[in-house]
Amino acid sequence: MSLAGLGVTAEQERVYRYFLRRPHADLATAAADLDRPGLSATVAELRTLGLISGSLVATKPAVAVDLLVRRRVEQTQRQLTELTTAWDVLTELAEEHRSGKGVHLVEHIPDGPGVTQRMNAVMAGAPEDFMYMKPLATYSSSSGRLHKLLAAGLRCRTLFSAQALRDPRQVRHARLWHARGDLHRVTSEPVRHLAIVNRSVAFVQADPAGPEAGALQIRQPGLVAVLVDVYEGMWSRARDVDDRPLSPVEHQVLEALTRYDTDDAAARALNISVRKFRAHVADLMARLGARTRFQAALYAKDRGWL
Repeated sequence: MSLAGLGVTAEQERVYRYFLRRPHADLATAAADLDRPGLSATVAELRTLGLISGSLVATKPAVAVDLLVRRRVEQTQRQLTELTTAWDVLTELAEEHRSGKGVHLVEHIPDGPGVTQRMNAVMAGAPEDFMYMKPLATYSSSSGRLHKLLAAGLRCRTLFSAQALRDPRQVRHARLWHARGDLHRVTSEPVRHLAIVNRSVAFVQADPAGPEAGALQIRQPGLVAVLVDVYEGMWSRARDVDDRPLSPVEHQVLEALTRYDTDDAAARALNISVRKFRAHVADLMARLGARTRFQAALYAKDRGWL
């Protein structure tokens, strides 16, 4: 059996299987055994896939296969999303046929009130998905309107800058709306104003240095798809508003959890007692909302902790 059907190349699978069999091998030894002087590039690819940790520990097979399956499912979903843009093209063609005028795929809206009005118009139909990125957590739009949309089933996610956490008012606001269903995450990456409705219409600040310049409304499917991918990537690397960063010990415990089959072996490797190791694992599972250690490893990977 091969992992090719899950998007793994023959070379990547060969290296993964090697480290699975040789859990204590270093890069130089592996390069010599496999006769691959340029092995570091393949190892970097496996790290990106989540199949090898930073310390050259192969991910357990059950976790690895689950990650690959989920990755392939996400790729398929993105491809299906791209296919649905054909209906957006149909709408544009129908509008051009009706009005006899061209439909602008990228349009400049020159002022803030105009941007709000246009965004409300786009959201007036049947919004299903709303992605928002901004430096602060607070909303400039009507909170009552957002509350109604959430109650009607809108999937809403807000990504904001970690710098906003210095202001207790921002933290309170983020926690309030997170509890209401507008999921909030915090990122340390550079943040620009971005809003995406139903993965088909995006709004970006026209001039990053001048908010008064208004925004660009983008309907061009290729550009919107790129912006969606950027947002999803940042969202996956961000943390929930109530999450505290992992301590060095917690990082080590997570790695040990994926590397060793028994608590005794993991505790010995970390030079701590089995009782202490299990206490760390229980705390991490509670933070991740995981019922099993297998789930904990998957959820930790999703948050970028592994």
